[in-house]
Amino acid sequence: MSEPLPALCLIAMPSRRRRTIELSQEAERRGFAGIYVPSPMGNMSMCEALSWNTESITFGTAIAPIYQRTIVDFAQSAAMMHEVSGGRFRLGIGIAHGPSHVRMGVTPGKPLADTRAFIEKFRAETAFGPLPPIIVAALRKRMVALSGELAQGVVFANASLSHMAQSLAALPAAKRNSPDFFIGNMIPTCISDDVEAAKAVNRRTLSNYALLPNYRNYWKEAGYVEEMDAIEKAIAEGRRDDVPKYLTDKWLADNTLFGPAAKVREGVAAWRAAGVHTPILVPSSAAGNQMKAIEEVFATFE
Repeated sequence: MSEPLPALCLIAMPSRRRRTIELSQEAERRGFAGIYVPSPMGNMSMCEALSWNTESITFGTAIAPIYQRTIVDFAQSAAMMHEVSGGRFRLGIGIAHGPSHVRMGVTPGKPLADTRAFIEKFRAETAFGPLPPIIVAALRKRMVALSGELAQGVVFANASLSHMAQSLAALPAAKRNSPDFFIGNMIPTCISDDVEAAKAVNRRTLSNYALLPNYRNYWKEAGYVEEMDAIEKAIAEGRRDDVPKYLTDKWLADNTLFGPAAKVREGVAAWRAAGVHTPILVPSSAAGNQMKAIEEVFATFE
């Protein structure tokens, strides 16, 4: 294909961890742009496995919650992966969200101040060797601006295509246009000729995010005030099962990729045209699990 391939999101689920590394190696052979690992199931551990078991592909944490480890522990692990991989590792860090804070047993402070302090303290750790580039997980404009000030990249998740230009306007033009500044977005993706089935999969996936205030605030900023207000009313009234019906087809098309292979390829190109240098496909399948979804992605970008 003439267009560069997107990156992939992979999670090493229990009993499939070795297979996930093998799929990562296959993605490398096929020329995908990178592998980015979200926080479930130990993304730092998976990235360490990738540092040893891949040779050329860029990889990183899509988001490692900054409250999850001490600064020293992050620095030691990150320096190890940076060195072993020959500089291919990217440390994606972020605040994460309320349910994850409960799981970690932490009380977060102010997102911007905590992120700034983390980056400054991390960079001050000089005892472990060179450290990798930092990518900041962001949704709203002030965190995007912070990434442009202090980091080497920004990664969104479930962002709105129609709002991306406004989000990226928070970056200095030199950063927006630099190939050395990472701009990625984790995009829920379901590839299927059965469009309605693919939409249903993505709608289920995004319903969990619609329960989170930080995402609803972002989508309000992106113009979906009526939809998010309806969801908040449903939550307040104990009608959580009604949440998916407020995720309209228009909203879904703006925030996810779904449908036949050709349509998904066109969608990747649209994200790239909107300024996202590295679209990151988060694959689900209407016909199976993550393994099946990866097969469908490989077939789409052969």
